[in-house]
Amino acid sequence: MRRMTDTPLVFIVEDDSSVRHSLRLLLKTAGFDSQAFASAEDFLAGYKPHRLSCIVVDVRMPGMSGLELQRILPEYGIDAPVIVMTGHGDIAMAVDALKAGAADFIEKPCDEDRLLSGIREAIAKAEEKAGRVAELSELRRRLALLTEREREVMDLAAAGHQNKVIGMRLGISDRTVEVHKGRIMQKMEARTSSELIRMALTLEQGS
Repeated sequence: MRRMTDTPLVFIVEDDSSVRHSLRLLLKTAGFDSQAFASAEDFLAGYKPHRLSCIVVDVRMPGMSGLELQRILPEYGIDAPVIVMTGHGDIAMAVDALKAGAADFIEKPCDEDRLLSGIREAIAKAEEKAGRVAELSELRRRLALLTEREREVMDLAAAGHQNKVIGMRLGISDRTVEVHKGRIMQKMEARTSSELIRMALTLEQGS
């Protein structure tokens, strides 16, 4: 499904210039694009949500900490997964980061394979989430094409009711129910009744 500029982008937020340089080199070798920032403030000022991405952030930095950055990301509309890098004395902070929704935490000095594995897993989950969001948006677009009566028929059909029951509930004939169903299938681009039910459930869960 990958679009949004195919190569995932990893943001590095780390105040140590030597660590930033080594991480960028590692990521380039592994096939990732990266952008590095010396502080959380610089990251927030320079972030552009133009592709699938992941944020690798040091938990302790001058100014805003990595944990503080993670907590305010939603205020900036940033939904990228976060991997926190921690020193030996920062495990409690790493646990707090996980509780706040971080994808993972990596102890310094970073094990390269462990870090890359964590980044790949975080990006895979972000891609899956983006796919669900895109699917829900498309289903809502299709749903908006239905008339009020067609929505009523769709809801009752998705609840498992047969045409006769739907007709009785709505005060219409079985044949009219069938006509409505045909239009619903066409507008929702559903090939089968089971696919239409799945769509209805997805819309219900996303509301």
